[in-house]
Amino acid sequence: MIIVMSPEASEGQIEAVAKRVKEYGCDTNISRGTERTIIGAIGDERRIDQELIDAMPGVEQSMHIVKPYKIVAREWHKENSVIDIKGVPLGGNTIQIIGGPCSVETQQQMDDAARFVKEAGCRLMRGGAFKPRTSPYAFQGKGVEGLEIFRKAADAQGLPIVTELMDVRMLDTFLEWGVDVIQIGTRNMQNFDLLKEVGRTNTPVILKRGMSATISEWLMAAEYIAAGGNHNIIFCERGVRSFETYYRNMLDVTAIPVLKKETHLPVIVDPSHAGGKAWMVPALSRAAIAAGADGLLVEMHPKPCEAWCDADQALNPEELKNLMGELGGIARILGRTI
Repeated sequence: MIIVMSPEASEGQIEAVAKRVKEYGCDTNISRGTERTIIGAIGDERRIDQELIDAMPGVEQSMHIVKPYKIVAREWHKENSVIDIKGVPLGGNTIQIIGGPCSVETQQQMDDAARFVKEAGCRLMRGGAFKPRTSPYAFQGKGVEGLEIFRKAADAQGLPIVTELMDVRMLDTFLEWGVDVIQIGTRNMQNFDLLKEVGRTNTPVILKRGMSATISEWLMAAEYIAAGGNHNIIFCERGVRSFETYYRNMLDVTAIPVLKKETHLPVIVDPSHAGGKAWMVPALSRAAIAAGADGLLVEMHPKPCEAWCDADQALNPEELKNLMGELGGIARILGRTI
């Protein structure tokens, strides 16, 4: 960290700031110029409370030199991380398409969905047993019963399951039902107590970007999980809120190469929630893979017109199969496989 003192700062104020930095376990290097004095903090600057330093008398501004996120940063882990999900690799040269319905509805619906997901060539299945909805009167999911239905349907096809955790009190239940990937939704990206708890498990976590979150905030949210000991983290871009109303969210394709530069962890994209319409999903999916995404989270319902949740954005089984073929061609050009 570099601390720039104001031109009017006294020797006493400079010494007070240097003393405070040392209290955080860092050494100091004081450089006195003709107009300003600069204090360099040497050591683990993440321990330093920047807001407290900025509030001290005589301080003009301070700035970090190293990134505040450490475990998830590529500068500390140069190679791409590959997350193992019951033998299915996510990251590296293999692109994974996670298909399935928005919500768990009935056993027949999930049995059919699992079969179609498998036939399309997907190796993981998504589905919501607990649903965060904008309206309290909308379908909220089938809860624990939904986990049982989902587990039974996916096991019959040999598919690991991905489902969203909303409440920390349900974490033990998720672990009891053997949820293979815990999804943290956009509304919970900064639910730090929830992040800390999933950080104490070894279960892979898909961390969706908050609808108004910066990339830095997103990376720091992942650091919460990693700091707890769970490094099996997958970033998921699902579109951010903008001024545009024609589509549901604005897919930030730029975030994919940025994350690839900043972190060693896999990055996937949810084109279904970005566009909000099924006809947009193929184009957004192609763009995501071309930009370097390690996978997609795609909604597919056996009968989209009968879906209990987000019917407009769900592909039908044939559309998912066709999309898999298109994405396979893009992957080959990039030297990757699906």
